[in-house]
Amino acid sequence: MSNTDDEPDLGPGAVPFKPDLTHPASSQPASPDPWVSPSAGQTGPRHSAEQPTGPWGSVPPGRNGPWEGTRPRSPLGPPAPESAPGPTAPMRAAAPMPASHAPEPEHTAPRPPLGPPGPPSAPARTATPPPWYAGQVQPGPLPYATMPMPLAGQPSGPPSGPPAGQPPGRSRLPGWVWPTVAILALVVGLVGGALGGAAYDALRGRDTATDTTSQADDGTGPLNAGNRSVSAVAKRLLPSTVQVIASYQGVAGGATGSGFVLDRQGHIVTNNHVVADSAASGEPIQVVDQDGNRYDAELVGRSPVYDLAVLYSADVERLRPAALGSSSRLQVGDEVVAIGSPLGLTSTVTAGIVSAVNRPVTTGQSSDDMSYINAVQTDAAINPGNSGGPLVNLRGQVVGVNSAIATTGASTEVSGNIGVGFAIPIEQVRVTAQQILDDGEARYPVIGATVETATNDGEGARVDEVPDGTPAATAGLEPDDLITRIDGVRVTDGIALIVAIRSHLPGDAVELTLVRDGSERRVRVVLDSKVG
Repeated sequence: MSNTDDEPDLGPGAVPFKPDLTHPASSQPASPDPWVSPSAGQTGPRHSAEQPTGPWGSVPPGRNGPWEGTRPRSPLGPPAPESAPGPTAPMRAAAPMPASHAPEPEHTAPRPPLGPPGPPSAPARTATPPPWYAGQVQPGPLPYATMPMPLAGQPSGPPSGPPAGQPPGRSRLPGWVWPTVAILALVVGLVGGALGGAAYDALRGRDTATDTTSQADDGTGPLNAGNRSVSAVAKRLLPSTVQVIASYQGVAGGATGSGFVLDRQGHIVTNNHVVADSAASGEPIQVVDQDGNRYDAELVGRSPVYDLAVLYSADVERLRPAALGSSSRLQVGDEVVAIGSPLGLTSTVTAGIVSAVNRPVTTGQSSDDMSYINAVQTDAAINPGNSGGPLVNLRGQVVGVNSAIATTGASTEVSGNIGVGFAIPIEQVRVTAQQILDDGEARYPVIGATVETATNDGEGARVDEVPDGTPAATAGLEPDDLITRIDGVRVTDGIALIVAIRSHLPGDAVELTLVRDGSERRVRVVLDSKVG
């Protein structure tokens, strides 16, 4: 089945975006209500020296450096799996550093490292993903096999001569035997060849069956099985990837990042932290395509909670939209490709593997811009400027949005790539982008209680406050309850719980397992929603 020119094949189960071109006014994300914010006096989650920093580069005037993953006590938005070492989101300095990068004169070339990086921190435990992230990856196609052709019995070697008593040149076998053997050998050979061909076709069919919906003409479907390489992915995705330049305080390029074309209507996906300052001050945003052409862009909407933003530019309607895949099908060890503009170097391609899935990551400096990501971890090189760019599988489909990197120390300075990068799963990107296209804003699920996020003893998420009238209060949660599971999946701390909750949708019902006064009980909570 082939796609039409108007609706590219976005991968199995994908629904193409059909946005209304009349964009709702870009609304500023509402400040989180007190009952969904960290407890008073808790500035952020505790982070270690190894906490990741966002892939941002230098930050605009008045900003601290790239973020380091802080662990503020935050409301229970959808919890997430066990938190991993606080990666620095590509946002500001206290949390993982955003991949956006404020260009400097030397951005045209990477800076030499100031010193050898310290040893990477021990990876945090990965929590089991919530149900809708738990899809198992389908095993890859078996390699093509050929079946050996059966051979007629062969003598070990020619006889040295005719048997004694037998005239030379005469066979001791009756004359009808050899024609019969020849016919049998031919029949066996034909059958063996047919079986071998059938086996080859069957295995090849298994390898290409999932590509039957691809469209070879317009380049929007998955790459053919025989053409899955980093170079093929680069050729397919580079025309769909752009550099995002957001001015700040009158400085052109106050922050730079990356993005990719979402649909044929001119919408572009990037990280919120790339455009947040520009959007707040009403300053211009531009995008640059592979050929260096610059186009004006406008903000459609953004979500600080999920660190995503959608832009619109009529001039990029001619650019090919990227095909969207599925991050839930990823397996550790799968090859992936990161594309973007690290350190201002446009159209840069790096490759690596999926290092982990469902990795709880926090980014941001305060409760107002804190993001909780159930991330795909990769060792593909990601640096300041990669933020908002696509993470792509070898089928040529976007499986995540590069958003944060880990650093080796507590310093707010960006240390650059150390092989620990994080991407927002494409499933979350689909949902949030569609909400923004429909309403100009995104909504995220909450249970209404606040939990402690500054501690990580691995026991669970400790409830701090339960305001009246919230879903948590309705379900019977009480302060000091220890939440240990959500829908049967273990959570080790407050960050893991929040990430897991935010993997759901507002209105979903979840089952929380908690311990109170030494006794275990289960409660059902219907998730409320907040704008952010």
